Formats: sequence, structure tokens, C-alpha cells
Amino acid sequence: MMKSPIKNKVNLVFIPVSNIEKSKEWYSKILGIQKGEEHFEHLFVADMDGAGMILDTMPMWKDENGKLPRLNFPAIQFATDDIHDSYQFMKDNGVELVTDVENDQYFVFKDPDGNVLMVCN
Repeated sequence: MMKSPIKNKVNLVFIPVSNIEKSKEWYSKILGIQKGEEHFEHLFVADMDGAGMILDTMPMWKDENGKLPRLNFPAIQFATDDIHDSYQFMKDNGVELVTDVENDQYFVFKDPDGNVLMVCN
């Protein structure tokens, strides 16, 4: 079998957002992001630990009505050392919670654009 030239490493995840500035503020508050870079008027590359995250208005991927795709399932998982403290933090900050803490391991929430995301121990 031929060795793949593609690395088994996730570099970045893209999250579709409708407004870069508002999303940058929200994600910075929720994830404690201190800095990042804006590019091409539609991307914010967040300075993250581990795999990177890009908030993107995705002009190329809008449908015929100008609507963005949404993550309708928790395809992206953020880490925590204290799931209950994290859940309470999200609740205190008015984040839309989709689930309670499940199995003492994770919970699911939505960002302001309706993307479904997860926090897990």
C-alpha cells in the first residue's frame, strides 16, 4: 500500500458565522481567546491551543438565498477540565444549551449563529 502524503493531523476547523466581529467577540469571551488574525474581510483565525479554529462568513458557500450552512450536530468538541463549572459558565453567559451535562462528561450548546458544538472533559 502506498503511503499517503496527507498527514493524520487536524490543522484547523472552520465554523460558519454571519458576522465576523460579533462572532469574534462571542467566541473570545466563551473560549478566552486573547488574539487572532483577520483575513480577506471574511475570516478570523483564532489563536488556539491544539487544532486551530477559523470563523468564516463563507461567501463562497452561501446558498441561493444567501444563507450559510450550519453545523447541525456537534462536529467540534472543546475541552474542559471541569464539565460542571463549564456548564455553569455557559449558563451564566446566556449561551443556548442544547443538553444538560450528560454522563458527567459533556454538554452540547449553540453559538449565536445556531451552530451545534460540544464541551467535553
